[in-house]
Amino acid sequence: MIRLQIVGGGRMGEALLGGLVAGGWAEPAELCVVERLAERRTELSRLFPGVVVVGELVEAEGAVIAVKPNDVGSTCVDLAATGVTRVLSIAAGITTDALRASLGPDVAVVRAMPNTPSLVGAGAAAIAGAEGTSDADLDWASSILEAVGIVVRVDEDKIDAVTGLSGSGPAYVMVLAESLIEAGVLVGLPHEVAEVLAVQTLLGSAQLLHSSDETAASLRAGVTSPGGTTAAGLRALEGGGMRAALIDAVVAATERSRELGRG
Repeated sequence: MIRLQIVGGGRMGEALLGGLVAGGWAEPAELCVVERLAERRTELSRLFPGVVVVGELVEAEGAVIAVKPNDVGSTCVDLAATGVTRVLSIAAGITTDALRASLGPDVAVVRAMPNTPSLVGAGAAAIAGAEGTSDADLDWASSILEAVGIVVRVDEDKIDAVTGLSGSGPAYVMVLAESLIEAGVLVGLPHEVAEVLAVQTLLGSAQLLHSSDETAASLRAGVTSPGGTTAAGLRALEGGGMRAALIDAVVAATERSRELGRG
């Protein structure tokens, strides 16, 4: 029996499949990925020997919906016909009410917002269950997403805020990386040197924050000597409005997510 089918063989579906296989969530033969494109099916079969790779839905205990939002409705109708009992959706902007309307009242529904660092096993995801979803169903959804990162549980009305922060957040970090690299070149470093230093600085700073008991504010203060180089740099950042711009970005992305959810 197939324990889980992932509907959609795109990058996120592939990342989830890879994490589940590597973590031993199930035997490869108990996992299935549904992908319409024949060329992509061939590639997935090569990447994941033993996993069932098909072009149409199969009978399975649970399913992950990893298709584009416009395809979610028809996918749910088709899934309901297979007798699925649990569904985890990672489709942006699709509410649990909309999912349940197509799946029917007897299917446990969990909605999630992951992010692209899931592709390297360092994702951040939030999940929310439909009304009446059990703790066991949420545990099931968490176990899938934990294969590629960390998972938090929120009420569904907080999912748009999650989208604005961690869902869109990797793009903000990439802009920061681009800016640091450009700045390094501006002050005289070769591009390849600036890139190595910028990337490692971001990686090391994130690891330091993650492993430390100190807050971000405390760690920032710890490297800021009065009248020193860091203080001069921070003064320029504050003068340029970086803090306010990041806050505005999260708010704007959150509002846009709400608009998309309203259709």
